[in-house]
Order: sequence, then structure tokens, then C-alpha cells
Amino acid sequence: MKVAVTSNGADLNAPASPVFGRCSTYVFVDTETMQFEAVPNPAISASGGAGIQAAQFIIEQGAQAVLTGNVGPNAFNVFQAAGVPIYLLGGGTVREAVEAYKSGQLRSVGGANVQAHAGMGMGRGMGRGMGMGGGRGMGRGGWGGMPPTPTAPASAPPTPAPAREDEIADLSQTAADLRRQLAEVMERIEKLDKEG
Repeated sequence: MKVAVTSNGADLNAPASPVFGRCSTYVFVDTETMQFEAVPNPAISASGGAGIQAAQFIIEQGAQAVLTGNVGPNAFNVFQAAGVPIYLLGGGTVREAVEAYKSGQLRSVGGANVQAHAGMGMGRGMGRGMGMGGGRGMGRGGWGGMPPTPTAPASAPPTPAPAREDEIADLSQTAADLRRQLAEVMERIEKLDKEG
């Protein structure tokens, strides 16, 4: 079985990442052979919709499950529509995450466990997400061994007021992307109608 693990590095001994849409790397692992392929996250620098883009990428790569620390509602919906389950990590390395998955120690999620845009700023140097307050040390294995719960998102403090403009810009970009996708779908429907 092929699983995707969010990672802060490019091999099985790299630390697993608690972040989904803006982690640095996805490590695709064959759970039977432990052969793997590390792929840089193509959505890490997306101005908006990183979770959706990352989820679509993982599905296109053929992953049958995702192992991560957090997943937002948009990415969760993409995975749910594709029938790809999500399992929560509690820290450790990519190898340890896969071993925990294989032994049934990871719990699957029935919904998003963080709010939309919870990972904003990852890779853009904006200082939100993991770098603030109680989240310090997460990149050094400081998850405390417990996965986040739906009532306690990983990003401890609320997003500061200036982030409102960022969220508006991100939502506007997502809306533009959705309009483009809708136009492509409508164009395809029209083409099929003309052919049939």
C-alpha cells in the first residue's frame, strides 16, 4: 500500500511534519517494502489553496492513505471525495509514522482537525502557524507525543488582525482558481454535448 507522509526532510529518518498543505516534502512509502520516494511539496509557496493543491497532488501520485499532524477542511474534503483516509501523527520520523500506521496505532480522522488557513505563512516567513507561542519546537520533535485534537488546533494563538487582509487575498485567489476550474469543466461539458 502506498501512503503519503508529511515530512521535513527527504528520507525515512526525516522528522514527520505536523503541517499538511505547507510542509516541505511528501514522502511516499510502500508499506510492504518500505521503498520510498520523497517529493518536494509543489503547493508550499501557493498564495492560496495550498491544502487543496497538495491534496490533489497526493491523490494524483496514487497515495491510498495520508499520515500527517493536521488537515484543514478544504484538504479533508478533497481526500474524502477521493476515498483517501487521513491518519494523525504524534511526532517522530517518517519511518516511525509508517510503522505506527502498519501496527494500527494511528487514528483516522472523520473531519478537519484545524481551521481553514491554519498553516498560513509556512514557507513565507510570516511567523504564523508553528513559529508562535506554544508551537515553538515543533520542527525539533516537540509535539509532546500527542496528536492535536479538534478542540485544540496546533496553532496556539489566534491569527493577528493584519492576517485578515492575507485571508481575503487567499480566499480571492481560491475563488479565482475555482472559477477557472469551473470554466474548464463547463467548456468540457459543452464539447462533449457537441460531440454526442
